[in-house]
Amino acid sequence: MLEGARYGTLTLRAASLRGDSARYRGEPRRDALLAVRFGIGDSALVLVAMASGQPAAPGAHRVARELCEWIAAAVGRNQARLTEDIHTANRGALSSGLHRLTDRAYGRLRAGATVRGLAPADHTASVRCLLIPAHPACRTRVFFGVGDGGLFRLRDGVWQDLEPAGGERDTVGGPVLGYGSGRPTAQQPPQQPQPPLPPQPPYAQADPSSAEPSPNPSPGPDPNADPAHEPFRFRASVARPGDTLLVCSAGLAEPLRGEAALADRLAERWDTAEAPGLAAFLADAQTGVKGYADDRTAAAVWEA
Repeated sequence: MLEGARYGTLTLRAASLRGDSARYRGEPRRDALLAVRFGIGDSALVLVAMASGQPAAPGAHRVARELCEWIAAAVGRNQARLTEDIHTANRGALSSGLHRLTDRAYGRLRAGATVRGLAPADHTASVRCLLIPAHPACRTRVFFGVGDGGLFRLRDGVWQDLEPAGGERDTVGGPVLGYGSGRPTAQQPPQQPQPPLPPQPPYAQADPSSAEPSPNPSPGPDPNADPAHEPFRFRASVARPGDTLLVCSAGLAEPLRGEAALADRLAERWDTAEAPGLAAFLADAQTGVKGYADDRTAAAVWEA
């Protein structure tokens, strides 16, 4: 699956492809990819959502696709509010609202597992999403998701690992650590506890049958409740001209972190003023690495 678009100063490339392991066994691609634009002109908001179903789970590819579609539907209903929060850098509202939106999508997965008589651990998926405002003056890029994968930035020819710690709600954080050129990834230093964020109005529910916002504002999910899925991850970053931001599933994140040769090759190919064409991006994304045979899904944004 291949997607591409250009809005103002940014160019998007996205691809999702079946891994060698699934191809050998004749199984469908467990990764799902959805790229969609809500709105028009400078007020438009672009969402890229990708999900990876559980290995060997029945219907894993359908679960991944449904999760992407549910999150996209909720984002679409709240496009105006989300765009305003991104333009005004209201990170607290974004983190709290997107957390709730994601939790409700996972709640639908749990309900589906109960109906089908499946274990919730089998009827789930990892999901990673990127929100990109189309306005050329706004260079805020918002990432959120649950589960395995990667968030990277290519700046001045060096990869930087932006992957947020699970449950992280403060989006300022310390200095970004880089890796590549054969160097191992450094460990993140312990972060000081952050004060709780003030209550923020939630976004509308993810259930299509309830398109209106909740009348009772709440700061977010109950911190004392049992976790229904892996920790929520959130990061808002500001792009610079010349940056390339990469969001990917574990099928590409793991070899990118573990094999310096792949990191160096993609840095060389993608550290360019112009984004590659669709065919070139697909060829780069499927660069083979011995020992890694999972599905790969990647979305990259080039900043002019």
